[in-house]
Amino acid sequence: MRIGELAAAVGVTTRAVRHYHHVGLLPEPERRANGYREYTLRHAVVLARIRRLAELGLGLAEIRDVLADDAGKDLVEVLTELDADLARQEAGIRERRERLRVLLEAEELPAEGPVSAELAAVFAGVAHVSDSPMAAKDREILALIDTAAPPEERERMTSMLSGAFGTPEAVARALEAYALLDALADAEPDDPRVTEAASVLASIIPRDMLPAHGIDHDHSFLRALYADFAPAQAEALRRTIRILTEGTP
Repeated sequence: MRIGELAAAVGVTTRAVRHYHHVGLLPEPERRANGYREYTLRHAVVLARIRRLAELGLGLAEIRDVLADDAGKDLVEVLTELDADLARQEAGIRERRERLRVLLEAEELPAEGPVSAELAAVFAGVAHVSDSPMAAKDREILALIDTAAPPEERERMTSMLSGAFGTPEAVARALEAYALLDALADAEPDDPRVTEAASVLASIIPRDMLPAHGIDHDHSFLRALYADFAPAQAEALRRTIRILTEGTP
């Protein structure tokens, strides 16, 4: 058989045959006097087995181990590992589909989404403050933390936020804090309104959201956070953190 006939007989492309030659999976016959390679039934048998293993999801290295037989893992061991890997993928797909289902069933997706269902619920509770520039920044930062934090830390954060914004009074306090911070957009860091904004903000942020061992204001994340705000707003955030961690503005 010529290469095209071999490929057609097994149901693969000639390009695939040449690739299997290149990576050493399929022995390449010597060229005959006429310059063509002549493939035997044995080549077709091996090629068919490569195709079956590839369709099961085995990688080239795993297929090589199976074909080597004595030199590598036996087929049962490889297929057992493949089955376990597929089970992990299947579980991951189910988890992602469940998250998608929750998002799709929500009445309205947040602009910062997709976020976790728990944070989406927090956002829904204060949806009417979306016209505040500071509220929009706050949501972006919370979405960042929601993405980057470990699952247990994310659950802790969203649980505390749900409690902090769980009453109309708390939402009204948040509105007040956002308004005060928005008003500092063009102010100087020593503006007397900075102290008031920090005090109100500290009254609505759960103290447990901050590390118990204190805050390093020179940390790269905090430096980037402060730099994203106007000077007076950044100063209000610094004072808020000091109130929560040290008890002094």
